Amino acid sequence: MDVGGNMKFSVFTVMMPEFDLDETAKILGDLGFDGVEWRVERAVERAVEKGHEKPSYWGYNRSTVDISTIVESATKVKLIAGRSGLEIICLATYLGVGQVEEIQRAMRAARAMGCPYVRVGAPPYDGTRNYNQLYEGAVKDVRKVESLAKEEGVTALLEIHMGNIMPSAGLAHRIVSNFDSEHVGVIYDPGNMVYEGYEQWKMGMELLGEYLRHVHVKNSAWGKERTGAWRAEAARLEEGIVDWRRVVADLREVGYGGYLSLEDFSGQDTLTKLKRDLAFLKGL
Repeated sequence: MDVGGNMKFSVFTVMMPEFDLDETAKILGDLGFDGVEWRVERAVERAVEKGHEKPSYWGYNRSTVDISTIVESATKVKLIAGRSGLEIICLATYLGVGQVEEIQRAMRAARAMGCPYVRVGAPPYDGTRNYNQLYEGAVKDVRKVESLAKEEGVTALLEIHMGNIMPSAGLAHRIVSNFDSEHVGVIYDPGNMVYEGYEQWKMGMELLGEYLRHVHVKNSAWGKERTGAWRAEAARLEEGIVDWRRVVADLREVGYGGYLSLEDFSGQDTLTKLKRDLAFLKGL
């Protein structure tokens, strides 16, 4: 865990699909963010101007570093962030822990960018495979990832996320406690835990301890569909189920001094969300 000092603010660029890397960095720098968490994925080769696909969070997202050329583009990406005074805090890939070769490429790029963290994903859980088998396989895979992280001098972060085998702080800790916290850690994500995996915020933070390295900031809320079924979905930061005042207070109490990285998927336009959410977070 990063201990001491004030928390800093970054943006996970998945929430800025309409802007390219240069535009994204300039906007974040001008607004007063401290860092950037780049979305890392294979580029979607479709042009907005041709009308093939509009920008979207998980489809045609222009604020994305292409995983296939990430090592070659590392110097350029670092310069883009640096011109706006931004620290590259994390390369947020969508790679599963078993995709070792691609993870190694991302880690090499992170080292070249001076970026401390690379996000990797725990195995999904849908009930078709026994959890215990998935857990054992994940531990074997993360052991390889840990070795790569040591070699490259970075830290692999696994995110608390609904739909995988670590939707809670407790299940995240069960995996990462097998490893050196210098090179394997956790992204704490209360917004995801609204969907699945809620535990008392502070208790989970205390359990994770030195493995708590990074925090994603968004909110979610439950509502009823027309069929009567309950479903969770994105909500405004100050209006969802997560009480961010409580979460930030708890983070302070456990000594967290790292980044709060914004990924607001609620319905307002991007610039409005960035300005409003940064003001809200600074007010905490």
